[in-house]
Amino acid sequence: MKSTPVKGTADYLPSQTLLRDYMQSVILDTYRAAGFERILTPAIEHMENLEKSEGGDNLNLMFKILKRGEKLSAALAAGGGESTLADLGLRYDLTLPLSRFYAANRAKLGSPFKCIQIDKSYRAERPQKGRMREFVQCDIDILGSESPLCELELIDTTAAALNRLAIGSFTIRINDRRLLKGCLAACGVAEDQMDTVCISLDKWDKIGAAGVRGELEQKQLDAAVIDRICTLLEGDRSLDSVESLCGDGEILQRTRKLIADVETLAAGSYQVRFDLLLVRGQGYYTGTVFEIESDQFKGSIGGGGRYDGLVGKFTGENVPAVGFSIGFERIFAILEQQN
Repeated sequence: MKSTPVKGTADYLPSQTLLRDYMQSVILDTYRAAGFERILTPAIEHMENLEKSEGGDNLNLMFKILKRGEKLSAALAAGGGESTLADLGLRYDLTLPLSRFYAANRAKLGSPFKCIQIDKSYRAERPQKGRMREFVQCDIDILGSESPLCELELIDTTAAALNRLAIGSFTIRINDRRLLKGCLAACGVAEDQMDTVCISLDKWDKIGAAGVRGELEQKQLDAAVIDRICTLLEGDRSLDSVESLCGDGEILQRTRKLIADVETLAAGSYQVRFDLLLVRGQGYYTGTVFEIESDQFKGSIGGGGRYDGLVGKFTGENVPAVGFSIGFERIFAILEQQN
């Protein structure tokens, strides 16, 4: 018998559990004070839902659950592959379960519905500092409203929780995927190449301009198009540069106002900046996206965005939705290190 937990999971001592309980209490109290309501959903989801969720690379990290009894025997006898052997899986985030929950229960919920989820998710990650296979996420979402005030409220409420936890200085980066795609279109990227180009651009901070250029060449983009993309992204990447390339449209104005309003509410307690290269890996994001950078932790400690099409996969109707998730485990690591 092994006394150690499964790799990528953890046991927590009483002192660590006390800190984790304190963190959850502060976060939950902050969210409820802003009018959000907590729900609970199962950790197990239908495989069909998970596979059709446009979860990006997370779909490759799902823990799948084998069929049981006669169903498993029949699948094995039929010689089916992995896709026919599993009918359930563990959720990789809390957004897909929320979308399913809302589709099933929206007649019982307020509109817009302001939701809290604090619960565990599971990904078959390569374990490293701040990246676990079993981890807690703290989400707030607003469903049923297209208003840009939803993004503003989510950012302000999330930042309030982080300030109460005293994690130190942090920056919230903001972008809109439609702005990035508009710039790429102006550079000559075809519509059917947008998603694969964005996947490469999302690695800019990790592999650099040369690495991204190499990937785009492997994807057989025209050399002149690649040159225009790299020239754009090696420049200042400001909203002014977006305007000079794509014009001052409604999305650009909305993004400018959101950033200005967030800066006003922040009042210097944290930093805000536009980042044209912020993509977020999940394919379900449709517009505004945001991430939190901490000076105490390398990498993101939270993120989210607008996912207006995900609930519609269950209902067949367009339901606007936007959410923000705190990386609980990474914040726990920061606070534990600060003792």
